[in-house]
This record gives sequence, C-alpha cells and structure tokens, in this order.
Amino acid sequence: MDRRAVAPQGARVDGMSLDAVLDKALEGRELSAEDGAALFAAEGENLGRLLRAADHLRRRRVGDRVGYVINRNVNFTNVCVKRCGFCAFSRGHRAEQGYFLPTEEILRRVREAWDLGATEVCIQAGLPPRIDGSFYIDLCAAIKKEIPEIHVHAFSPEEILYGATLSNRSIEDYLKALMDVGLGSMPGTSAEILDDRIREIISPGRISKRDWMTVIRTAHRLGIPTTSTIMYGHIETALDRSRHLELLRTIQRETGGITEFVPLSFIAAEAPMVKKSLVPGIRATVTREDVLRMYAVARLMLDPWIPNIQASWVKQGAQLAQDCLQAGGNDFGGTLMNESISTSAGAQHGQFLHPAELRTWIRAAGRIPVQRSTTYQTLRVFEQEPSEPEPSWDGDRFGSYATLIASPEFRFRDRLKNAQEAP
Repeated sequence: MDRRAVAPQGARVDGMSLDAVLDKALEGRELSAEDGAALFAAEGENLGRLLRAADHLRRRRVGDRVGYVINRNVNFTNVCVKRCGFCAFSRGHRAEQGYFLPTEEILRRVREAWDLGATEVCIQAGLPPRIDGSFYIDLCAAIKKEIPEIHVHAFSPEEILYGATLSNRSIEDYLKALMDVGLGSMPGTSAEILDDRIREIISPGRISKRDWMTVIRTAHRLGIPTTSTIMYGHIETALDRSRHLELLRTIQRETGGITEFVPLSFIAAEAPMVKKSLVPGIRATVTREDVLRMYAVARLMLDPWIPNIQASWVKQGAQLAQDCLQAGGNDFGGTLMNESISTSAGAQHGQFLHPAELRTWIRAAGRIPVQRSTTYQTLRVFEQEPSEPEPSWDGDRFGSYATLIASPEFRFRDRLKNAQEAP
C-alpha cells in the first residue's frame, strides 16, 4: 500500500504526526498507548486515513473472508448481587421481573439451537444469590451430557470468580473442574475498561482489574481460550482506551489464548447511571465515527497478536457493523437467537440474525462469508449461496426478553421461596 494515500505529510492529530503513527503501524512496529490515544483524536479526513490504514492492515493480516458462528445466547438469570451503573439487565432477588431459568429449560434451548444448526451455546448471566458454588460446573456438565458435540462458550471472569468464591476453591481448581465437564472457551467480558479508577465509578464492587487478569491468564495457562472485550463510550478517555488495548496485547503476547477482540459500545438509554444521573460527565451517545475509530485503532494496536476483530451487530445494528468491516473488522459475530443484555439496555436491533442474513450483510461489504467455529476454525466457505437455502427461522419460537421478564413462569423469588420452604 502507498502510505502516502493514507497519511500524507503534514496531517497532524492532537499535536502528533498522524502519518508517522500510521507508518509505524503499517511497517509492523508496535504502537504505544500514547500512539493509540493520538489516533483516537482523528477526525474528518484524518479519520478517513485512519480507517483506510486499518482496512489495509486487515486485508494484509486476514484477507477478505468474514466469519460468523451459528450460536445461541442463554442468559439464564437477570438476578444479580452486583449493581453496576451501566447494567439495565440486572434485578434484585425480590424483583417482580427477576427470572431464573431451570436447567431443563436451558437444556431445551440448547437442544433447539443444536437442531437449527448451532455449533455453540453461549452462557452468561447475573450473579444470583444463594446458589451452590458448583452450579456453573453442574450446568456445563448437564449441557454436555445433553448435546456432547456442542461447544460450551460460557461464564465471564466475574462468574468464575463468584463460583470459585462460593465453593471455597482456587480459580485454577474451579477452572479445571469446568474443563473436566466440557467447558470449551470463555467470554472475556466483565472487562469494561481495565482501570480500577473507572471501574469504581461505573461499577463499584465489580471484579477488579487484577482479578480479571488472573482469571484470564489462568484460563489460558490451562488451555481454555477466551475472547477479549472493551466497553467504551461512557467516561473513559482516549488514553484509557489505548491502555486497555495495550494490556490485552500484553496478555496475548504472553499466553496466545485470546481468540478475538469485541468492541462493545456503551448503550445509555436504560443504564441506571444515566437515567439516575449518578455519574457526572457521562456520555449519552456513541457516534458512528467513534465506533469506526474504535475498530480502526484496535486493528492497528492489536496487530499481529489478535487478528480477529468482531463487529457487534446487536449493539450497533447490522448496517454499522457492516461499516466496521471497512474499518478493521473481519468477523460478524453470531446468530444469537436470544439476546437480553443489550436489549434491556435499550438496543433496538433485534435478538437474532439468520445465517443467510449474516451472509447477505457480509457479501454487501464485498467480502466472502465463512461459517466458523467458536475458536475460528473454518467450517464452510460460502463463495456463493447454497442452491438449497436453509429453512427460515420463526422468531417467535425463541421468545423475547420482554416476554420472559413479564411471565410468572420462571420467577426467581418463587424459586427462592420454594427453596426456603423445602424440608
């Protein structure tokens, strides 16, 4: 690539030479956190140069194939002992809308997903009180017994720490127990911004930066791959973002256990810290330009260590997710089937995309769709659409978050009452 087309002489960002930073990235030299912070200030034509550089590096690193996975989310409870300021999903244990799916209902959903072609089930939820410390282990074992072939991608570092604490086990022992019953990989969520100063403001009591890193590094050492994430667009600065990326890059250089990076834009609509004005100076929107900037800087800072960057259609919509494929992204995420966390926060983009819809968005970006596994193994390349299209999905069959929290069927407080009344 002619770097002059990306960063002509004289382009400057926040007092630094944009072309010098982009040259550094395109020559394969590692960007510092300060370099990244400067790139986050790019606007106008400078932003265009940044996006073109990221797209060039994406093409050079991973080519024109864009992955997706057929999966199902199961957020089995919204009851949580924590009260994070950004989370509109959680409910207290006495709340009318607090729910808890029993194991048989979780297994029904897993079986249904498998029958529709899913290769992965993603399990994440709140931290409900009064569960047994072995709950996560028992649930994973039950899923693998029901569908041995499905990949269980489950339990955030926060959930791992919670389970280990409740069971009086070390993080390593708890992760080993999960491996023994078939855990395939973990989401690298509950990261938000890996800076305890910010975490104390937006999510006091949340897992600490140190504990998050301990869980992730221990998982990698044991052979459990994880994803990595950032939640951006609230109170963090450009330097906070780039230091977060730098930390993920450091972990990946040490362990090689991260499969992908997923930028998650903050959804403010229903966030308690926005609705109740709990955090001064918090931003209420994440602009299209800021989303694209995040993807581009991530591509430049994480290269070559984390080659896969996923566009989150459920957070920002399929159109903007498609645009992210021109800003460094190379993956379109999953079908999901159910989605509760972003929906409860105010996202308006639905809870599932059929595989054919995912491929349509990918092709419209000029890319080649690839069905992949959770760990980015190629399962099928779609140079063209199959002559026999997959059966369509009736969205009603999956249910909705609104229906779930309104239904008395799975009330957590009833579960708690029954447990208390049991002899």
